Amino acid sequence: MSAPVAAALGEFAAKVYAEGVPPERERQVASHVRDMVGIAIGASVEWHDDPVTKLVRGWRGAADVGALGRAGRYTAAGAAFIGGTLAHAIDFDDTHLPSVLHPSASVVPAALATAELTGATGAQVVRAVAVGDEICCRLGMAGYDEELGNSIFFENGLHATAICGAVGAAAASALLLGLDADGVAHAISVTTSMGSGILEANRTGGSVKRIHCGWAAHAGVAAAELVTAGLTGAPTAIEGRFGFLRAFCGEAGDVAAVTDGLGERWELDRLHVKPYPANHFCHTSIDAALEARRLGVDPDEIAEVELGLPAPVLRTVAEPPEAKAAPPTGYTAKFSAPFTFSAALLGGGGLGLGLADFTDERAFDPAVLAVAAKVRCVPDERCSEIFPYHFPAIARIRTRSGELEPIEVLVNRGSPERPLSSAEMSTKFADCASSALAPEVLSELDGLLVDLAAQPGVGRIVELSAAGDSA
Repeated sequence: MSAPVAAALGEFAAKVYAEGVPPERERQVASHVRDMVGIAIGASVEWHDDPVTKLVRGWRGAADVGALGRAGRYTAAGAAFIGGTLAHAIDFDDTHLPSVLHPSASVVPAALATAELTGATGAQVVRAVAVGDEICCRLGMAGYDEELGNSIFFENGLHATAICGAVGAAAASALLLGLDADGVAHAISVTTSMGSGILEANRTGGSVKRIHCGWAAHAGVAAAELVTAGLTGAPTAIEGRFGFLRAFCGEAGDVAAVTDGLGERWELDRLHVKPYPANHFCHTSIDAALEARRLGVDPDEIAEVELGLPAPVLRTVAEPPEAKAAPPTGYTAKFSAPFTFSAALLGGGGLGLGLADFTDERAFDPAVLAVAAKVRCVPDERCSEIFPYHFPAIARIRTRSGELEPIEVLVNRGSPERPLSSAEMSTKFADCASSALAPEVLSELDGLLVDLAAQPGVGRIVELSAAGDSA
């Protein structure tokens, strides 16, 4: 009889943490940490009065560590709650495909908070994040249905990012707390009772989704700390009759996807980095608009845009159509294919659209709304066949003079097949962090993050990330 899944994950985690990862993967993981830190800083400005920080600043306890993007000292779980919230709050965080979840936004803040608490090195953080992200992604793949072409979590209205992210965060935190393979397995098992999140806010509004990764990071740290205090988890918490996969995915959960090739084949290699701070389903629509802009398409001359998208994404970025044509806030605009296409066609910041393009003021820009009202989103069979390994878009633009050649974007920018260059990653980091940090602070922080594995600790990184925040 094979070992329980949690035990196998614990053994994998302990081995990677003890032996390390190859230099190329070390650089890969450090890049994802840098990405999350920058995003959290940008979110600290965009969402300057977030309710999570307000809440956590009132919590009592041993205030031992800092939080990404926020001044003050907090418990490790509280700091992870704040950091995870900010890392996901502006929809700029990395995405694993085809599971369609965002692992690093939960795992990185939990790892940094625990590492500062324990005095762990940058190299140890890299190893713990590699483990946490990999476990998160594998759980997401266990809920991916190839025949359905979509995540079972998403089909049921569940946010796989938050649910699987809590488990990944627990594994990373447990390692940094010094737990052995058995302790990591218990932390994984305990946190299967803690992950949660539903996606209705994507459709009809509300800001609750912005805290999903924060709560997952908080749950991961809390689970690991509970294990150090003596709490235990069910050995078969992942695969059991009343375990994680059966509870969230029913009979369709694929247990083998969690452990097959573990340590040999890495799901981390399928991580996509977002070039734009918007829902990932909108990204190829943005690219199509940027291409139309490059070709000289005049927004005033547009009569109609038919935007062909994968059928499963329409409910997130195209429905209800009246709300997507005129989003009520800058945040909800991130989930609108018509709005993001229009904003990119008119011209934006960053790598094509940046943080400044999703303010509440921009959401009511008459020029953007005029074009967005002309965008009609339809299911496209070719795009649906490619989904969810990419989120393709085909834009058919009709002007007053006639119909233009279709613009096809079938591979996501920022994917392993179309990666962002080091210069583009630096542009993204600066777009996020420069809104809060003075140039000299930004430069020092970026240098530490680029060379994360060589750092003796992470306290200075967290401290600099909050340099622009006033408590």
